[in-house]
Amino acid sequence: MAAVDIQDNLLGISWVDSTWIPILNSGSVLDYFSERSNPFYNRTCNNEVVKMQRLTLEHLNQMVGVEYILLHAQEPILFIIRKQQRQSPTQVIPLADYYIIAGVIYQAPDLASVINSRVLTAVHGIQSAFDEAMSYCRYHPSKGYWWHFKDHEEQEKVKPETKRKEEPISIFQRQRVDALLLDLRQKFPPKFVQQKSGEKPVPVDQTKKEAEPTAETVKSDEKETTKNIQQAVSTEGPPAKRMRLQ
Repeated sequence: MAAVDIQDNLLGISWVDSTWIPILNSGSVLDYFSERSNPFYNRTCNNEVVKMQRLTLEHLNQMVGVEYILLHAQEPILFIIRKQQRQSPTQVIPLADYYIIAGVIYQAPDLASVINSRVLTAVHGIQSAFDEAMSYCRYHPSKGYWWHFKDHEEQEKVKPETKRKEEPISIFQRQRVDALLLDLRQKFPPKFVQQKSGEKPVPVDQTKKEAEPTAETVKSDEKETTKNIQQAVSTEGPPAKRMRLQ
């Protein structure tokens, strides 16, 4: 049974005879399909019996067994041939379909084969994606899980480091910026001033008070200066008398 299944599974092969292609039509396509070198043709079918007895294809309806019929024709490029099991003149069971495109014969896959192929393709793609994702996964007890992509590191190493050239500022831009900064300084004067680099900023009001002394401090300073002058004069004594000349 397994040998029969393997023999019937001919989805991966095709067959062609180039000598038949110029004369291929609806009347000769079954003869072309019944060639001895065609692996899709079963020689124990009823078509072979009718051909040996030189009967017409209409006698197939009166027989029981495997037969081939022309199901659809679109000359000269497309022909569809069906393999079926005839049980009575009115009852048949389809077994397989074959399509001929430009003289090349293929076996049409059944629904189970199509679904099986698509499912296997999808599962293979998903499995490949999971395998590739797991190859980038890393784990350490102290860090936990993380992703390590080598391609990104290689791309970053390969990329040349391009430095952006800074365009020089124009005179118009410089003057315009200075005017704007001056306008902002007049509208919003600073509240803190840093007199020297590294020192703590001081409020502007406090610096003004220190810079402008009050009237009392000025008077006291003047008194101290006069006292100092008087003391200096008293310590020197009276000026010496000069001799008169006669």
